[in-house]
Amino acid sequence: MKKSFIIVSALFLSGCNGFGSLTEIGHPPTLTRTQDPTRDTSYRPVTMPMPPLQPPPAEAASLWRPGSRAFFKDQRASQVGDLVTVIVDITDNATMVDNTSASGSGSEAMGIPNIFGFHGKTISRLTSSSALSTSSDSSNTAAGRIGRSETVTIRVAGTITQVLPNGNFVLVARQEVRVNSELRELLVTGVVRPQDITADNTVTHDRMAEARISYGGRGQLTILQTPRYGQQLLNAIAPF
Repeated sequence: MKKSFIIVSALFLSGCNGFGSLTEIGHPPTLTRTQDPTRDTSYRPVTMPMPPLQPPPAEAASLWRPGSRAFFKDQRASQVGDLVTVIVDITDNATMVDNTSASGSGSEAMGIPNIFGFHGKTISRLTSSSALSTSSDSSNTAAGRIGRSETVTIRVAGTITQVLPNGNFVLVARQEVRVNSELRELLVTGVVRPQDITADNTVTHDRMAEARISYGGRGQLTILQTPRYGQQLLNAIAPF
């Protein structure tokens, strides 16, 4: 009875994991609604090390406003809710070749001429080099090669969700594109400095600290390319 309950429970859980796919049978993947990024269940405010806050000095009869980044009005993003275009241009190539070889050998021999006053042929037989001797021999050879080539070029608009005490911005950019029955999802988050945002309100990904870039999708092609839940379970627990 317990075994049957466990099997039914496992099948139910697998069904729950694939329930989203079942609801999309005969229909393209459903787009998520446009919403406030800070209301997402996975959203967490960012906390970064900050220097002590020092108010800018005020000067009487000065045309320069304390805290301004330019003499004239700056049209670049500067507060929560403003939009910034993030340019993701990643070209990554890496090749690593590793060859190792190791060998070792050792031997030990021990004898006891006498023990507790006993000696003679009996002791010599028990303590002969053949009775108390060890030897070992080991060798290991390994060769490995890793080659990787990745190229990602994307432009996506994001929203400033936080202005940190030192003036840096926390950006969250999310985009969904549906083509036929495949939905591509793009997520970019990170922290940028105001001075790294160009005049046309763009910033490159290499100027973002704590950058998190995710590009994936869901749909019919993704289902076909993803191993079944049972296969994934076996791959995770199979010892051989």
